[in-house]
Amino acid sequence: MRLDRTCLPADLAAGAFAARIMTAEGPCIVGMIGGAAFDMTCAYGTMSRWMEEEHPAATIRTRGAPLALDLDALMANSAHDARDPAKPWLLAPIDLQAVKAAGVTYVRSMLERVIEERCRGDASAAAAVRLEVREIIGDDLARLVPGSAEAMRVKAALVEKGWWSQYLEVGIGADAEIFSKCPPMAAVGTGAKVGVHPASHWSNPQPEAVLVVNSRGRIQGATLGNDVNLRDVEGRSALLLGRAKDNNASAALGPIIRLFDEGFTLEDVRRAEITLTISGRDGFTLDERGAVGAISRDPAELVGQMIGAHHQYPDGAVLYLGTPFSPAKDRGAPGMGFTHKEGDIVRIASPRLGALVNEVDRTDECPPWVFGTRALFASLMRRGLPRP
Repeated sequence: MRLDRTCLPADLAAGAFAARIMTAEGPCIVGMIGGAAFDMTCAYGTMSRWMEEEHPAATIRTRGAPLALDLDALMANSAHDARDPAKPWLLAPIDLQAVKAAGVTYVRSMLERVIEERCRGDASAAAAVRLEVREIIGDDLARLVPGSAEAMRVKAALVEKGWWSQYLEVGIGADAEIFSKCPPMAAVGTGAKVGVHPASHWSNPQPEAVLVVNSRGRIQGATLGNDVNLRDVEGRSALLLGRAKDNNASAALGPIIRLFDEGFTLEDVRRAEITLTISGRDGFTLDERGAVGAISRDPAELVGQMIGAHHQYPDGAVLYLGTPFSPAKDRGAPGMGFTHKEGDIVRIASPRLGALVNEVDRTDECPPWVFGTRALFASLMRRGLPRP
């Protein structure tokens, strides 16, 4: 795997960014603004604490210490198969925040979830079921406002036909699906391996925009995410969502956080387009793209359903917004659709957020998760740095 500066946002010098970097001394948080880098670790200790500032971008020059950072060397060393542990590399750009995800927020992914359910995890039945679902439902659900009277009329019609689904319930019903993707500190960054459980025979990446939210529910910025999913496991039963979603190295985030400022706001996230490219050792390639703005629930509404009077996150949270598409291109026998193979290189990109690049491997072949909250606090204490 090869990583370089092109994996960073195209307008890096024009924006404000936050990153986490592993060094020989331990994890450091870094701010970047105007093309210059600043060490924020001495001021805040953790990314979680920094995001509690009203405007984190405004603190980079005032609270940070100037830092000489070779971006070309940093990116090159972030590739797992070319890493020198004595030199810095990129981590997932969050630490103590809860890692949450919204599911079934796009019509296309909603229909794919219905297909998974009807197939009961059997990928060979997907093509026939996909055609049957579309003949009954079509793509007109894109115009529905979740929870509206019209959406409830559609629900009643589908129930009558025997085609109601739990996925349609969260797709067009009043309540969004919000679940925990992985524990705090478990996400991997760009250049790392991402894991697929070897018991799964139908898996895929889920390329998503991810919002960074502080404990007060304020959205501070955005990054990219890969919500790696075991489709056959989830298709067997929605109660297996934890098994399908939360495995070693199954949550990827990065490369860095783009902080909100005058030049980049939530509206820019809404207007963003995400591209997905997959390159396999078997010669398979896939190239798809989707608009964040095609989402059925506004990102701010999803954040409001995640955090508020009924549910708090004192260390903040990140929220995967859901995938605009689930890869369906056949890989192998016709009608079998897409599934991952070991060695796949997955690139999820958006010009103003950069590119999140990972290699697929078995969960038991990915590096085990060993650096958790206790290790982070111990590292900060050794360095005499502030803790949250």
